[in-house]
Amino acid sequence: MGVTLFRGLHDELRPQAARLYWEAFGGKLGPVLGPDALALRFFERVMRGDLCLAAVDDSGDLVGIAGFKTPMGSFAGGSWADLVAVYGTFGGRWRGALLWLLGREIDNERFLVDGLCVARAHRGKGVGSQLLAALCREAAERGYRAIRLDVIQDNFRARALYERQGFRVERTDRLGPLRYLFGFAASTVMVRRVE
Repeated sequence: MGVTLFRGLHDELRPQAARLYWEAFGGKLGPVLGPDALALRFFERVMRGDLCLAAVDDSGDLVGIAGFKTPMGSFAGGSWADLVAVYGTFGGRWRGALLWLLGREIDNERFLVDGLCVARAHRGKGVGSQLLAALCREAAERGYRAIRLDVIQDNFRARALYERQGFRVERTDRLGPLRYLFGFAASTVMVRRVE
């Protein structure tokens, strides 16, 4: 079965994109953005089609997505107003405060990846490698000389993929007391030069 990559996110794929993103990142974001129904509503609302690359199979199903950040915004960040619209005033504010503590970094020197995820049934089939290569091309077209991503300490499979694709560890950031809430103790910053 073939996979086609394209820039952007078609409106009809937004529900699939929200599910795929939540499947990949719900484990660490669940305590803050859960329950599932609200998290899916939030991501479907905030995902920016102009800040991602998508991979679809021959039947038109979304099998992978790679978001990125620019000084103009991020793929799945949303705003305080988005959080309040989905979770209510109180729920949106406390969630926003915790997410702000987790970090909303923008790196003007390097192209920042804002989540890369591949559907479980398509992992190990080259979709992640194709998305990483497309992200590197996107970074080069935008004039960046390097691309950066963060991977949680326990995600050994993703880290191995990134290393095979030429990413090198720059540093490891400890989460401190927030580790008890988000379920991971540290994230590793990885960088690759862009030709």
